[in-house]
Amino acid sequence: MSYFEREAGGARFVPTKHVGGAWNTAEQHIAPALGLLAHCVEVDRDARRGHDLVVGRLAYDILGTLPLDVMDTDVRVARAGRTIELVEATLGHGGRDALILRAWLMQPGDTATLAATPFDRIPGPDDTPVWDLTTVWPGGFIESAQVRRTQAEPGRATFWVRTDVPLVAGEAVSTLASAVGLLDIANGMTTRVSPLDVAFPNLDTTVHFFAEPRGDWVGFDTTVSFGGAGIGLTHSVIHDVDGPVGVVTQILTIRPKR
Repeated sequence: MSYFEREAGGARFVPTKHVGGAWNTAEQHIAPALGLLAHCVEVDRDARRGHDLVVGRLAYDILGTLPLDVMDTDVRVARAGRTIELVEATLGHGGRDALILRAWLMQPGDTATLAATPFDRIPGPDDTPVWDLTTVWPGGFIESAQVRRTQAEPGRATFWVRTDVPLVAGEAVSTLASAVGLLDIANGMTTRVSPLDVAFPNLDTTVHFFAEPRGDWVGFDTTVSFGGAGIGLTHSVIHDVDGPVGVVTQILTIRPKR
């Protein structure tokens, strides 16, 4: 079973049980939806112009929660160009947008002789212990994820995530879109406090890639910071098995429950 099924011939998608949320199991976990919108952007690009541009940045704003019900998507070009495009995509339910994506698509080139990064590599998935994420979080999406983690302290960890669940049933999905569908998990992987005591959902997820991820494992080098005025930040360097490929940041609203 996949995370989503496309309604025949259209831009509507039905979530499956694997999309169940962590904060509320009756709502969607936002992670698969991020991957779905990235997939929609790539499908639109390929239909319009082929695979001549690659994703450089994905900036998502989360406007509200999503029920486990049929969703509508829409993609439009906000800034057309021969070598650079800005594409906007939305996902919503019942006439209300719940997720907005602004994606920069960029022309690739051969800069292999210049490729370098000061980001440190992290131990690979084979060198990282298996960890049961369901000991902290519930929900269908959490149950679908395979996790390996080394935690240095609360709010600081390196970990790897993959899933055997396809993003969209019966469709070819890029490795990038599949990886994006896992990135939002970062905010819950090395909690500073128990989610039973404090809620800390993210309002956005912003991803920058300097290389396209490869393989099914997605690695994270993550720090979680809480400020003193109700705002926090989860910051991760993203890895594939060959090394760092980008960064993802999430702004948090911190809400003590007691």
